Amino acid sequence: MTKIRKAVFPVAGLGTRFLPATKTVAKEMLPLIDRPLIQYAVDEARAAGIEEFIFITSPEKTALEAYFGRNTALERKLKDGGKTELLNNLRCADLEDGKYCFVRQDAPRGLGHAVSLARECVGNEPFAVILPDDVISARRPALSQMVQSYCDQSGHMVATQSVPSDRIGSYGVVDIALQAGRVQKLRGLVEKPSPAQAPSNYGIVGRYILQPSIFDRLAGQAPGAGNEIQLTDAIAADIETAGCSGYAFAGERFDCGSVAGYLEATAVFALQRSELREGFERIMAQRMGHLRPAA
Repeated sequence: MTKIRKAVFPVAGLGTRFLPATKTVAKEMLPLIDRPLIQYAVDEARAAGIEEFIFITSPEKTALEAYFGRNTALERKLKDGGKTELLNNLRCADLEDGKYCFVRQDAPRGLGHAVSLARECVGNEPFAVILPDDVISARRPALSQMVQSYCDQSGHMVATQSVPSDRIGSYGVVDIALQAGRVQKLRGLVEKPSPAQAPSNYGIVGRYILQPSIFDRLAGQAPGAGNEIQLTDAIAADIETAGCSGYAFAGERFDCGSVAGYLEATAVFALQRSELREGFERIMAQRMGHLRPAA
């Protein structure tokens, strides 16, 4: 059985859709209820058995490094105050020394370029890529679903979901040769096609399991859509040699890289929390009542 031990988290983006908040706060540190977006991604990786965490970040995002390190002064205050539950929650954010690293990306040059920078840390083994912007609510975490299925597959694997035709041009889209359950054998991938040119209605979502051969492809990859190095293009170029499958995960994905998606995720995750649901429903009902036009 192939074990996926390492995960790459591309977090160097500028987060311009959340300005001015992201002028001083990394987008991945924006809170979804009471945890930052990056914590959801790390927790999902842990649940899938990931042991080493590689963050592709920018020189300005020092808050990420501080977040995953221990804050002994705060821990001491919580312990002395008898706040055990808060202390345990705080320690859930800690990563073990030597099990995580930060790699600097000097300028945003595309997802493919960000992943290529992890080559030295990953080495010669398959690895996962998680995009923290894509928060997935699932009974079983999406990456765990993929890792289990990957045991019976070879080559690369990408997470997929059905996408409405009017939004397909915002996704990398898979060309499916054969589908068996949730697993899709792929013959190709197309980055951001027009609806008329899309080979299917399944778009790629921010979860990947990649073979190390992807690094050689990325090293020679020319800029694609948006004049950036596209990870989708490199995977497509490697399909004939390495192979690739899609995995239509069970769960609901929220695009927390957009303000609307972030707000939707906040509402859904609040409703999932038993201690928040009743109060949140009451507030929303009151607010919606005020917004209804008079009869």
